[in-house]
Amino acid sequence: MFKTVNKYYGQLVLGPPGAGKTTYCGEMSKLLESVGRKVILINLDPANDCVSYTPTIDIRNLIVLEDVMDQYNLGPNGGLVYCMEYLEKNIDWLLDQIKGENSTNFIFDLPGQVELYSHHDSIHKIFSKLASCVQIQLCVVHLIDSHHCSDAGKFIAALILSLNAMLKIALPHINLLTKVDLLKKHVDKLEFNIDFYTEVLDLNYLLDSLDSDKFTKKYKKLNSALVSIIEDYSLVSFQLVDMFKKQSLINVKNLVDKANGYVFKSDEGRHINSMLACAMGVHDKYDIDVE
Repeated sequence: MFKTVNKYYGQLVLGPPGAGKTTYCGEMSKLLESVGRKVILINLDPANDCVSYTPTIDIRNLIVLEDVMDQYNLGPNGGLVYCMEYLEKNIDWLLDQIKGENSTNFIFDLPGQVELYSHHDSIHKIFSKLASCVQIQLCVVHLIDSHHCSDAGKFIAALILSLNAMLKIALPHINLLTKVDLLKKHVDKLEFNIDFYTEVLDLNYLLDSLDSDKFTKKYKKLNSALVSIIEDYSLVSFQLVDMFKKQSLINVKNLVDKANGYVFKSDEGRHINSMLACAMGVHDKYDIDVE
């Protein structure tokens, strides 16, 4: 007889500091547990000693940023790079703990230092190794603070960061604009309606704003080149999320389920027509399992 191998599903939660990663991890885990899923929360931020949830696996049991900084006379950025490289070299520590029931959902809370995935290879290597050694299907949830929509330069920077992460990590990717409750209070101050930012429509309209700004107008060629890169790839779009509204989180959960393949589990009775409909964005009763 063949031994049954458990299959897992996971999401890597990335984003700059203050984007709401830890809050997202806590609220998403509560939602998944409320619909009967087994959830394992993993803190991979060696600097995060006051998370709002209780992690099942915590990198601080392996290595602590403060200790690295003291021992090797490193700053916080260099210390985080060291910690990620240390985890990469000691990946068995993580692999030995990735276990659970079939279809367990793993949520990985990662550091907010964007250089770790935009300029460095450790995170990519860690999860490539994880996916090759464990039956786990992964996707990325990349969080961006929605206040970036209020400034053309900041929004272009957020787009470049998101695109870079998508290309560098090379996993199915969901980009979220967080803190939309604050954004909606100031929506009248936005240059364009919210759909312009979520769907990443014609960015040439932003060039007018960049060209009229006293800090960015002298970089017209650079601004145009950045916009051209984003539009040539045509990969980035955003989903709005209010982490304290259940329906908003449900919408994100559905996107994550499609991205990491959970929605296609055989024991959910999926067949080829359902899969095709889901891939085309057609929702059915399986898309929302919470009222």
